[in-house]
Amino acid sequence: MKIVMLGAPGAGKGTQAKMISEKYSVPHISTGDIFRANIKNGTELGKKAKEYMDQGKLVPDELTCDLVVDRIAEDDAKNGYVLDGFPRTIPQAEALTKALEKRGEKLDFAIDIEVPDENIVNRMSGRRACVDCGGTFHIKYNPTKTEGICDLCGGKLTLRDDDKPEVVADRLRVYHEATQPLIEYYEKEGILKSVDGTVDLNDVFDAICGILG
Repeated sequence: MKIVMLGAPGAGKGTQAKMISEKYSVPHISTGDIFRANIKNGTELGKKAKEYMDQGKLVPDELTCDLVVDRIAEDDAKNGYVLDGFPRTIPQAEALTKALEKRGEKLDFAIDIEVPDENIVNRMSGRRACVDCGGTFHIKYNPTKTEGICDLCGGKLTLRDDDKPEVVADRLRVYHEATQPLIEYYEKEGILKSVDGTVDLNDVFDAICGILG
């Protein structure tokens, strides 16, 4: 089962992708995680990616395409995967389609989680990330037992630069320009499915499971 998650930044793609990964025993492949690991380790790719991410801009296609295609070729992805954060542009989607065709494969579903912009800004400005393990929480929807301290590893929580309201607004603008056309692209491919992302996350997951079967 090969799935692409679509939706604006903060729509809940990552949370749903993790839940899909656990239920269907396929890897959750997040470009965000790949980028953050590279940033933490100070690699050249990480430094380049950080420059773009800190400004709320998309990381260029050439930095991401090869990375993702290599990842989905690994053994744990042979029965499928959930892609989260890729593709983000039509050229990336076309590159992915071509790479899969070479392997005699294609995507099964593109799932779009629909959430209005104002909900997104409220959600993301309340997010907090652990500087040590990368765990994410929310001051209102998913608070930690001790304010500012990660429940998972005891690390310090921080408001990521790309979750600040002014950066979120810019990310949404970039999303509508560059990423939203993917909805039309996958609709034409006949694999697009949409769910309401404003309801409880378990209800969102139930809707997705109803689609995946």
